[in-house]
Amino acid sequence: MTIAAVILAAGAGSRFEANTHKLLAPAKGRPLVCWAVEAAVEAGLDETIVVTGAVDLIDILPTDVTVVHNEDWAKGQAISLQVALRYAGMVGHEAVVVGLGDMPAVPASAWRAVAEAEGDIVTATFDGRRSPPVKLDGAVWPLVPMGGDEGARSLLRSRPDLVVEVSCDGEPLDLDTVEDLRQWS
Repeated sequence: MTIAAVILAAGAGSRFEANTHKLLAPAKGRPLVCWAVEAAVEAGLDETIVVTGAVDLIDILPTDVTVVHNEDWAKGQAISLQVALRYAGMVGHEAVVVGLGDMPAVPASAWRAVAEAEGDIVTATFDGRRSPPVKLDGAVWPLVPMGGDEGARSLLRSRPDLVVEVSCDGEPLDLDTVEDLRQWS
């Protein structure tokens, strides 16, 4: 089975009130999005896909990642996830592990643990709380929402019978505001 890591990094980051897009904001010496991408690459899955949209990230991403641009990024996270799934299916991946570009403290070990676990939907848990990354087997891709601001979250709620939880190390920090970034940095 081939499994791709997917970083959703297409949104506007509208709650981040600064002169720069939040994914480009300096975080411990480098752009925020680089932390999540580095962890996904380090996990060693078959391919790392970064879905972009509101801001161009190509100049700061490693050359060994695949960048897929979502023209409809403003329509919500589900569209970005659909773009990733369409690409992953087109190139032959049978599952994806999905994470967010504004979650810098999720380590490669969490990506690997989720990827290696058996199940159609596998979610990381941090101190008992569900959070990305989330593995979606190709069998459940047709169940993923076609629109809206939730990617896999609504699928986890609607199909609890398919969800497997994996306890992971790391912190599921989702940095949405300048203050969030300041506290983490």
